[in-house]
Amino acid sequence: MKDNTGHTVREAFSSNLGFLLAAIGAAVGLGNIWRFSYMAYANGGGAFLVPYFIALFSAGIPLLILEYGLGHRAKASAPLAFAKIHRRWEWLGWWMPVFVMFGIMFYYQVVIGWCANFTVFSFTLAWGGDSQDFFLKQYLGLTKGPGELGGLRWPIVAATALMWGATWMIVYQEVHRGIERACKIFMPILLVTTLILVGWGLTLPGAAAGIQYYLKPNWAKLQDYKVWMAAYGQIFFTLSVAFGIMIAYASYLPKKSDLVKNAWITSLTNCLHSFLAGFAVFAVLGYLSYAKGLPIDQVITSGPTLAFVVFPEAISKLPFLREVFGILFFSALMIAGLSSGVSIVEALTCALRDKFGISRNWVVTVLCLIGLFGSLIFTTGGGLYWLDIVDHFLNQYGLVLCGLLECLVIGYVLKAGVLRSHVNSSARVKMTVAWDWIIKYLTPAILAGMLLRSLYSELAKGYQGYSLSALLGIGVTWLLATLAAALMLSVYPWDPVRLQAEHRPEADALFR
Repeated sequence: MKDNTGHTVREAFSSNLGFLLAAIGAAVGLGNIWRFSYMAYANGGGAFLVPYFIALFSAGIPLLILEYGLGHRAKASAPLAFAKIHRRWEWLGWWMPVFVMFGIMFYYQVVIGWCANFTVFSFTLAWGGDSQDFFLKQYLGLTKGPGELGGLRWPIVAATALMWGATWMIVYQEVHRGIERACKIFMPILLVTTLILVGWGLTLPGAAAGIQYYLKPNWAKLQDYKVWMAAYGQIFFTLSVAFGIMIAYASYLPKKSDLVKNAWITSLTNCLHSFLAGFAVFAVLGYLSYAKGLPIDQVITSGPTLAFVVFPEAISKLPFLREVFGILFFSALMIAGLSSGVSIVEALTCALRDKFGISRNWVVTVLCLIGLFGSLIFTTGGGLYWLDIVDHFLNQYGLVLCGLLECLVIGYVLKAGVLRSHVNSSARVKMTVAWDWIIKYLTPAILAGMLLRSLYSELAKGYQGYSLSALLGIGVTWLLATLAAALMLSVYPWDPVRLQAEHRPEADALFR
């Protein structure tokens, strides 16, 4: 983008509200309804909420403030922001958006495609009387394991291509015309739809039992480290922390921006939306428990399929307006997914443009084409297994490890006090040295402990019954491949002349 003198000017959000809606849109996504629901169900309902909110305040909000401050201070994407701290850490700034774009986004778009297909299926209740059989066998064509891919499922391929096309159309434009404008439309629609779904769910027979399961903690569950690991992983996923997204978005903010207030608004809005959406899901689970005469924890098998088995089954049992509620629910999931998906593409787009100076249109087009072809593995009959393994490794290890390294780099290389001073310069409510202590000691200790405990457990017992070859060949290899790509990107030199021409004199420090 150029100003009226012909000089290159960095893109920016047109207002702080536009930034907040985009940031909330990045955070509020499928993770709030689809992933949060099955993680809570698998980890004891109310028992999951306790570590979830502890994770929010001990890691989520402090790290979001860190990322807002880092992006705003550097006026740059994650790679350039970390390179300005020290060139040896540039690879970390690349690894975050690379493994998110070429890992999470690949399967994320497929799940959004499922939502698009099920929105259409809702018009005729195409899943019939057995939603689980329809979803797993007829729709997914699920094979016996990750080693047996089966063929491409063409309705899923078509829907996934449609979602990549929609993402391309939004990110192709400059941030204030594309992402900002889209989120101003998506976010109010999503909130209204979620409120309608909650109101509907609470009227169902048996809903009270589901809500009780959701809100009443099983204290014994809190002794299981897996519940805590799942809660911290969900906080990272749902806030888009360690994705590189929030660093990129904050770089588009004007100089005088209250980053602390923005971080609190983004975090609390996002997590309250997850909490609110949970009422709709667990009310439906209570209804199914009532209808089947089974305990709530035995109603279904938890996992990524929850929203595509539970809700269709519940919708089929409604006495009226079944098609309407099906359309509402799955279109809400689709909108939530798109709002987050565009932010993932934007994070890597911003990084590539910072380093190579190439046009937004070209970068976005190439990324979306690569994304479409990369998603195809998840549209096969074995795609659900691949989704489960890749999601587990990227979230349990990739995101948590990046969050840990972020804390160490800011705490000990840049120095936490330096970033705190920058953030406080425009904050109405100032952060104290307690934030430094959280970034330097508390959050790294929690994340390191979780990583080591999880690694020990999986070396001893494996994950979900998958073979060691599947875990190494899919999950570990995927992580290492994205790390290798990040290291290669970090080796390529920056162009100081171009950065200075883009009105970034602060980039001089990078080349001293």
